[in-house]
Formats: sequence, C-alpha cells, structure tokens
Amino acid sequence: MKKEDLIALGLSEEQADKVIEGYGQMVPKSRLDDKITEVNDYKQQLADRDTQLKELQTKATGNAELQAEIIRLQQENEQVKADFESQLTQKDYDFALTEALRTAKAKNPTAVKALLNVEAIKLVDGKLVGLDEQLATLKTSDDYLFTPEGLKGNTPPNPGGGGKPVDTSKMTYSQLTEHLANNPDAQI
Repeated sequence: MKKEDLIALGLSEEQADKVIEGYGQMVPKSRLDDKITEVNDYKQQLADRDTQLKELQTKATGNAELQAEIIRLQQENEQVKADFESQLTQKDYDFALTEALRTAKAKNPTAVKALLNVEAIKLVDGKLVGLDEQLATLKTSDDYLFTPEGLKGNTPPNPGGGGKPVDTSKMTYSQLTEHLANNPDAQI
C-alpha cells in the first residue's frame, strides 16, 4: 500500500507517513500463521509421543528390558522438549533484540549486535533488560552506527547547501558548474 492510498482512505499525511515508516517492522500475517502452525505441530508431535510411550509402558508390564527402553525414550523426549523450548526462547530473544535495535535507529542491526555484550542482556516478560545502557554507551562512542534524530531514511545531509537540498534540475549549465565549484561535496 502506498502513501497516496492511505491518504485516499482518509488518513492525514502525517498519519500516512507514520504507517509507511512502521511498515518495514511488520511481519506478514501469512508468515506469522505459518510459524504458529509449525509450533503447534511440534507440540502435538511431542504430546503424541508421550501418549504412545505411556500406552506402551502399560502393555509392557513385567518385561524389564522393554521398561528400561521406555524410560530411556521418555527421558529423550523430555530432552527434545527442553531443547525445543530453548530454541523458541532464543528466537524470541533474537527477534526482540533486532526490533529494539531497529527502534533505536541502528543503521545495521547486525553490526551493532556484534558490539553488544549479549550475555548481559536478558529477555524478561517481553522486555530486554540491560540493553538501554549499552545502546546509550554505543550512541556516544560510535554514533555513526545510528541514524541521527530528525533524519528520515538514508538521505545524506547536503554539505554546504545550508541544510536544504538544492534543485539542480532548473539550473543552467553555468549555474550548475558554479554550484559544483562552490560545493564540491554536493550531490546532484
């Protein structure tokens, strides 16, 4: 959906800008639904295994070797379940950290993540504890990693242009050469 479409739906220009700005942080519903289905499938598989093992255990009463095998399989299932839950927790942590870095306007979240002490950052009730202090330190020491406040997108400032971009499309050749001679770093 484009900004013009949002304005046509009755949103103000400012509201449309905010929607478009936040659009890059959204996950498509179809992708989210796929992941939810995948998680539910895994949970169902684990529940099915546990049920099968309990049924087998009742049928195998009196057979020591079979009982030992059942116990081993139950322990293995518990380990698989713990590993799966650990992976889900790690994915939640990674997603929350990446989103927090985007919200902090990191130009390259992967590069910023490499400079963080991720061991000191914990995900507690959906919030990252210990991240704000590290980001504040990074913003002062390595401010080039973050988009400055007030700038939108990746538009570079116009050096020597007094803060406003110069429209060179309406300049004559002599005006353009004079402008470039006075502003060698200007972008056209």
